Amino acid sequence: MKRKLTTIFFVAGIALLAAGAAHADATGKDLFVKTNCNSCHGMEGRGDGPVAAALTPKPRDYVVGDFKFDADKDGTPGSDADLALVIKNGAAAYGGSAMMMGNPTLSDADIDLLVAYIRSLKE
Repeated sequence: MKRKLTTIFFVAGIALLAAGAAHADATGKDLFVKTNCNSCHGMEGRGDGPVAAALTPKPRDYVVGDFKFDADKDGTPGSDADLALVIKNGAAAYGGSAMMMGNPTLSDADIDLLVAYIRSLKE
């Protein structure tokens, strides 16, 4: 188990470093793949990525479109601002899993693209 967690954190760390590059012409889907969101959340955002099996709790299924964090403390969990804060700072900053690591290297524009893409996955 410790080896799996070490591997997960290593892969996530490499993904964060790679994501630090500018994404001037990126789309939300491009960013989802390039920043390695898909390794946990899956290519279709169903929470079934290749790393998901080793994670507890399981990654959020974006197809359901149900979000629990009120990161901006406005009384409404799951707003775009909440998603943006979780993407930037990680879920642990708001009482969630440390496995959902933040990516403070992303620009606000890139985070907005990611939030829009995540919203588009809801069925």
